[in-house]
Amino acid sequence: MPSSFRNPQIASTAEEEAYNHLQKALRQGLYKPGDRLISEDIAAEIGMSRMPVREAFRRLASEGLVTLRPNRGCVVAGLTLDEIYETFEIRSVLEGLAVRLATPRVNADVLDELERVLERMERAGQSGSSDWVVRHQEFHSVIFNLSGRPKLVRQIAALHVVIEPYMRIWFDYVDKPLSAREEHENIIKALQSGDAEHAEKVMRDHVLGTAPMLAEYASPGRR
Repeated sequence: MPSSFRNPQIASTAEEEAYNHLQKALRQGLYKPGDRLISEDIAAEIGMSRMPVREAFRRLASEGLVTLRPNRGCVVAGLTLDEIYETFEIRSVLEGLAVRLATPRVNADVLDELERVLERMERAGQSGSSDWVVRHQEFHSVIFNLSGRPKLVRQIAALHVVIEPYMRIWFDYVDKPLSAREEHENIIKALQSGDAEHAEKVMRDHVLGTAPMLAEYASPGRR
């Protein structure tokens, strides 16, 4: 169908489908850094034309998940160790801010929800399930979504997407993040205290403390 007659809503839906498909695959580490993504192959896999896939490539490139190169096309991006540290530094500041904004909105229902997510995260860790990574992100998202700042939420969520493949690599190399429950319980206690500045510091320390462990297991020699 000529582009002038293309239904914008259908095109948008197809692009969203392609984007979600690719983002999920990247988050789960199904594509590795340096892999070339071929629009024709992906379009055939999803069952659509190449155009929505190419638009999805552009969107993923703007998020730093892929790189568009003149001669190689779309290539899966990877993070250097310095970039891993930088990502966590940015996360610590943004999630610290989110916690400070969220603290006044924390109530008994929120605390109960965080405890439930923490229990699910703990069970996944004990069973060795990579669902731990999903539950970990869910725990953090409950908090930063309370900030009431949509742009801030989108920025933090994008950083979680970028780092998720490395979180999964890390999880593959450990029986279970032994300190995870204690650290997340400390976050819950900080929120429960109602002291926004203290909660911000606890969150920032928690995020920054994860970077060295993740960098060790995500280094090329460990894979």
